[in-house]
Amino acid sequence: MRVLAPVYGLDGAADEARSLAADGVDGVFTFEGPHDVFVPLALAAAAADVSVMTNVAIAFPRNAVHLAHAAWDLHELSQGRCTLGLGAQVRTHVERRFGVAFDRPAERMRDTVEAVRAVFSTWQTGAPLDHRGPFRTHTLMTPMFSPQPHPSGPPRIAVGGLGPRMCGIAAEVADELAVMPVTSERFFNDRTLPAVADGLARRSPTLGEFGILPELIVACGRDAPEQAVADAGCRALLGFYASTPAYRPVLEHEGFGGIQPAAQQMVREARWGELASLVPDELLDLVAVRGTPSEVASTLERRYGAHAVRVCIYTPYEPAMGLMGELVTAISS
Repeated sequence: MRVLAPVYGLDGAADEARSLAADGVDGVFTFEGPHDVFVPLALAAAAADVSVMTNVAIAFPRNAVHLAHAAWDLHELSQGRCTLGLGAQVRTHVERRFGVAFDRPAERMRDTVEAVRAVFSTWQTGAPLDHRGPFRTHTLMTPMFSPQPHPSGPPRIAVGGLGPRMCGIAAEVADELAVMPVTSERFFNDRTLPAVADGLARRSPTLGEFGILPELIVACGRDAPEQAVADAGCRALLGFYASTPAYRPVLEHEGFGGIQPAAQQMVREARWGELASLVPDELLDLVAVRGTPSEVASTLERRYGAHAVRVCIYTPYEPAMGLMGELVTAISS
């Protein structure tokens, strides 16, 4: 199984990409955060032989042509190994931080993917651009603004999803579903896979193969001290994620629904340092993938081996020297 790992910021993106490539990762991804989601990937792709993925670019505030241009440039820099990962974010951020509409998010995502795909098709084949959707319209593309066709074809498009509607839309119109990292084996089997099957039933055969890309919070250590560091970092991350109402269905599915409103209240009161205390060991085991490199690889194979050929790993702590390389080797073997 191929592994993608994160790069952060700007100053270290190139060095991080080179280091991760030396550890054996197939690719790198970036988050929306204090920096643009595309620029660090340009630095990474220019520095190392890796695939690149936006994980994710918030879709609704961005014009489809802008998304397409950024992805196409990364596709060229990475020698045809770019995945444009798109996400909806949540209503509060889309409406209040970006100042755009959020209504009907699943339908907006469908329209966004189809609009970007229409632009890609025009650039790749020369066909006239003619996308007329419920939220986006694009009917003009002249040669001056069209990049050359790419020998590998257009970039892949992934959609980040957790709820059944968005997972179904991903399976219907995208190339890949990026499964959000706050999930569990049971939720994935009970909720995600049926939603994917529903979307695949509506998928056009002209779109080609569809893939599932699990995103995993990985708590890995080779001994007790390393495991303690990993557990602490993952517990803090999961506590933060738990404050988001969108993740409550996963917590409720595992019997921990009460954690979400408690975490949300802590965030309102800026009690950031207390969020980790809400996450018991049982929940950490259910959501994160924990253990030695070989144990992580075994758990990952059991949960997702029948459905995925690559994974994104989140390690919200500083891995000890040599640990990342051993982890990637174990997963890739």
